[in-house]
Amino acid sequence: MPDTLPNLGLPLLVPSQAQKTVTHNEALLILDSLVQLAVLDRDRTEPPGLPAPGDRHIVAVPAAAEWSGHDHSIATMTESGWRYDLPAPGWIGYDRGAGALVLFDGTGWGPLPLPELLANLGGIGVNTSPDGSDHRLRINKAAPADTASVVLQSGWSGRAEIGLAGNDDLSLKVSPDGTAWTEALRLDAASGRATGAAVQQSATDTTAGRLMRADWGYGPGNLLGPVAESAGIPTGAVIEHGSNADGDYVRYADGTQICTRTLTGIAVGSAYGSLFRSAVLTASYAAPFVARPTASGCCQSTSMCWANVRSSSPTQWGCALWSTEARSSETAELIAIGRWY
Repeated sequence: MPDTLPNLGLPLLVPSQAQKTVTHNEALLILDSLVQLAVLDRDRTEPPGLPAPGDRHIVAVPAAAEWSGHDHSIATMTESGWRYDLPAPGWIGYDRGAGALVLFDGTGWGPLPLPELLANLGGIGVNTSPDGSDHRLRINKAAPADTASVVLQSGWSGRAEIGLAGNDDLSLKVSPDGTAWTEALRLDAASGRATGAAVQQSATDTTAGRLMRADWGYGPGNLLGPVAESAGIPTGAVIEHGSNADGDYVRYADGTQICTRTLTGIAVGSAYGSLFRSAVLTASYAAPFVARPTASGCCQSTSMCWANVRSSSPTQWGCALWSTEARSSETAELIAIGRWY
């Protein structure tokens, strides 16, 4: 049977041994020196001036003075002087002076290498490597159906969750109690478009606090253009303007339509008592109405002249000009107001 144990070199008691206390105390001294190893420093090559019992140091290279010949050893001050324990490869201690864990690798003491995962903590990386000077928190999931998200809590009860929850779309969920959850916003991974309770649900949705969809709201991009409707709900622009050989028209999203037209070269020469009149004229609207509109008109003449205008159908005017004197060429301005749907 060996006299000492293989790891710390603790002495063993043998049968019928005299002065067993000496062997026992020696074992305790070794344990006191090596267990929970925390040294004052590891950069001294010779002893300090006034060491206290229990002070421990890792002897630096090259050891000198009283420590000479004890490179890398753990020097412990005892009641009887310095004792030295030579470390084995793999021993770990704490350097109180440097505030760091140190490892003996068989040739010398050095900083304890961190596992690869912990080595990246300085870059605040989660399951990834730091990005140089950038600062990113990456949470990686194995498959689209998995979840990679951040949950914000109040009193250890969930109130908000943002991330990839069960798919690859970015979602924001909120909860008043940690049990009932509402998906407030979802951004489609492919298109980037938004849906969710915080977004307008239909063209007629006017719920306060919801975000308006561009295709159901109006702005510089769709304020002017072709108007349209579906079951009485506007689906196009707000204002549409057009012109053709039959004049000009303006259509509004609420269904209102205004048509104007100028007629020139009208002869007002048929005597009618003390007045003169033109032939009955017809003219098409620039855009058809859904029903007969309200129509009116006037003459551009500086003399006493007026227009008798009526809407004969949803597609054309009927009018005649009257004057207090015969005129060979008169101009009439016509207007009709009605609905396009």
